[in-house]
Amino acid sequence: MLSYSRSYPFKTASQFAYLAANKRLILPLLLIATLFYSPVRDIALGTLADAFFQVSVFVAGTLAIYYYLVEKLPQLELSYLNRKSPALEVTMAAVLGALPGCGGAIIVVTQFTKGQASFASVVAVLTATMGDAAFLLLAKKPLEGMAIILLGVAVGALSGLAVNLFHKADYCRPEPHNKQIEDCEPPTFAVRMSEPVWKVLLFPCLAISLFMAFNLDLGQFEQPVELLGAGMAIFAVLIWALSSKGKTYKQITAEEEEVKPPSRLAKILQDTHFVTAWVVASFMIYELSVALFGLDLAAWFTEYAIYAPLIAIMIGLLPGCGPQIVVTSLYIQGVLPFSALAANAVANDGDALFPAIALAPKAALLATAYSAIPALFVGYGIYYWNLP
Repeated sequence: MLSYSRSYPFKTASQFAYLAANKRLILPLLLIATLFYSPVRDIALGTLADAFFQVSVFVAGTLAIYYYLVEKLPQLELSYLNRKSPALEVTMAAVLGALPGCGGAIIVVTQFTKGQASFASVVAVLTATMGDAAFLLLAKKPLEGMAIILLGVAVGALSGLAVNLFHKADYCRPEPHNKQIEDCEPPTFAVRMSEPVWKVLLFPCLAISLFMAFNLDLGQFEQPVELLGAGMAIFAVLIWALSSKGKTYKQITAEEEEVKPPSRLAKILQDTHFVTAWVVASFMIYELSVALFGLDLAAWFTEYAIYAPLIAIMIGLLPGCGPQIVVTSLYIQGVLPFSALAANAVANDGDALFPAIALAPKAALLATAYSAIPALFVGYGIYYWNLP
């Protein structure tokens, strides 16, 4: 039987103070408020249901397949590849970075601080990674998702090889045991609490999502399905909010630490809740801005399309996967062009930038700056080629 004594955060009378300090809770509270405000209630219900059935359910399915495959793949030591060939090491770092999620990138960053990987591999992996936004893109637009992954491998490998010409392998490497990543056990009660709900509703929700994907008429079940989707969206966002202390920028924008003891289902749910929260936020901002203020972001980015890649790159420089999921969501909604998505994918470093800053801040900042250079070439290269 699992024990929650270490992970359950509400141990004393300071429950309210704990919740009040959690800035993540602002999002579910705002979502609930929209359901009580009659002028936007219908828009909120439809948007929440669409976000859940069109994104969250497919992301959960994609994650289940992905983590099953990852368990079958061994982790490679880059030091061995570096001895064989620096080019092989850099290429493998780019491949690890291009894998959906931030795990591959974090592996490379950690190996760099231990003297097992070169600075060029750090540049390659941070350039190639798209973070958790890749799960969202693969779930909704798999062809574009695979194109971005292949683009990340190619650009990441080329960037790393270029850096190898100017910097030695140990460039910017910190002294051993110079710094430690903050080790604080995350609250896991929320994820554990959500498991029974998902076990019961995942397959029925997946069936509904497939019906909707093929534009099949739900008939008299349309309204109950909408209510179910909106309720599950708010439930997922609430679990996301309670899965972190939510005090710092990192705790808000980064994926929470893995639940202990490890569980594939718990990891799938953590990632699904995280992606859902940021997708719901971006969907709601877009729909409400159009409905309440007449602000058509799609028209704005069409008129000023030349600025879209640059804006996407600037967002990509922010650490954490949350802001990058917003960019991908806007692309899926038809607001941003592919050139902006590609530029953001190359520029963003996802959650891997947090341990990089903690362990090797100079290397992290320089590698991030280097990743912005190919992002400019990629974004504006695609833009001037007039690709969609």
